[in-house]
Amino acid sequence: MNADINFDKSSDGLLPAVIQDAETGKVLMLGYMNREAYDKTVTDKIVTFFSRSKQRLWTKGETSNNFLHVREILVDCDGDTLLIKANPAGPVCHTGADTCFDEVNQGKGQFLNYLQNIIHDRKVNPSDKSYTTTLFNRGVNKIAQKVGEEAVELVIEAKDDNDDLFKGEAADLLFHFLVLLEQKNMHLDDIVAVLQSRHQKQ
Repeated sequence: MNADINFDKSSDGLLPAVIQDAETGKVLMLGYMNREAYDKTVTDKIVTFFSRSKQRLWTKGETSNNFLHVREILVDCDGDTLLIKANPAGPVCHTGADTCFDEVNQGKGQFLNYLQNIIHDRKVNPSDKSYTTTLFNRGVNKIAQKVGEEAVELVIEAKDDNDDLFKGEAADLLFHFLVLLEQKNMHLDDIVAVLQSRHQKQ
């Protein structure tokens, strides 16, 4: 529990939680959390609110599977408002809109985040019909080998002048790299952080 958060400042023990896309910076929605919802959000790394209408804990995405995967939680200077930066696994609003404010939420990394969430789901919820699941079933050595094979195929295509084939092989390599990251319990953000650290040292 973050010591700076003061749930007692509200008579009903609820604090507003602003949900922001960790990649695009767009505000996705506003919800309310009590202490229990906050603790569950921290533990599960998936946003859970206290629903004022249902009078119970409500995990965003529990029916749609459009979960909000937590990247960072910040507290305002008064300790009574939360800012949660998350990666949405799909449209956030019940209307099907990207955000509850009917804004289009687009960013260069948005689809990659979506794809990572799908890959994660295939790992924790295996499906016999899923190619991704078959990769996880084969283990880390086979996944790493597949990444190597795709890298070689990309190099071969780089020597030719067929841009479409090159882009296809590049997509194959990136997909299998994301699968390998998931197998290693890592996120693409972890790799980006390394690049950012190296950049700052230059």
